[in-house]
Amino acid sequence: MQQVAKLLAANTQYASMISSPVMRRNKIKFIQLSQLDDSNILAVIVLEGNLIRNRVIPVDMPLDAEQMLRLNMLLNTNLCGLPIEEITLGLIESIKRDAGIHTQIVNDVFDAAAEIVRKEEDLKIYTSGAKNIFRYPELADHNKASEIISDFEEKQALGSIVQESLSGSSETGIQVYIGEEMPVASMRDCSVVTATYDLGDGMKGTVGIIGPRRMDYERVVDVLRHMMEQLDDLYKQ
Repeated sequence: MQQVAKLLAANTQYASMISSPVMRRNKIKFIQLSQLDDSNILAVIVLEGNLIRNRVIPVDMPLDAEQMLRLNMLLNTNLCGLPIEEITLGLIESIKRDAGIHTQIVNDVFDAAAEIVRKEEDLKIYTSGAKNIFRYPELADHNKASEIISDFEEKQALGSIVQESLSGSSETGIQVYIGEEMPVASMRDCSVVTATYDLGDGMKGTVGIIGPRRMDYERVVDVLRHMMEQLDDLYKQ
């Protein structure tokens, strides 16, 4: 991802950013519990997009094969295909009642799944070319440029652009933000062009170019489209 950001900055002579892919509305695809030893169960949680994460869950006593099968069937029958945010307290309580003496195991599986989804949805943003801002007189004013670069390097403000891009991407995946359209106030003298790359199964990320309002939009869009194709090919491998 960092190399992609550097390549974009070098090719366009503007500042660039790219977010790692995140799962939108993460859904549970499958849960598999198995006995590790007398004191621990291994929970394998598969999310849509075939993201596989493991958690070790402590138990007071080992489960026999029939108990393990029953728990696996109970969890998968009720949870498969559901986004985490649609798993209600009422549903959790219902599953706990059906789990009987294994209520704590069900609790631990829910906690593990929620933690995994939170981590998978954390945005990681890579940037490059911040110094290119000084190449353009309209952005090179010291105070203005410092504010833009500060937001650029801290990345929190860029998260707003990524979220806006992911939630409102057009059919082409390309969006242009100019002036008051910008979600970040300090960048309203800039133009930002973003592209949403889609790896399937709800997994998406954003590539963006930040530059002056007079940027070469046609060239930037062409570069972003080409990068989207390359990312798609790379992840399919």
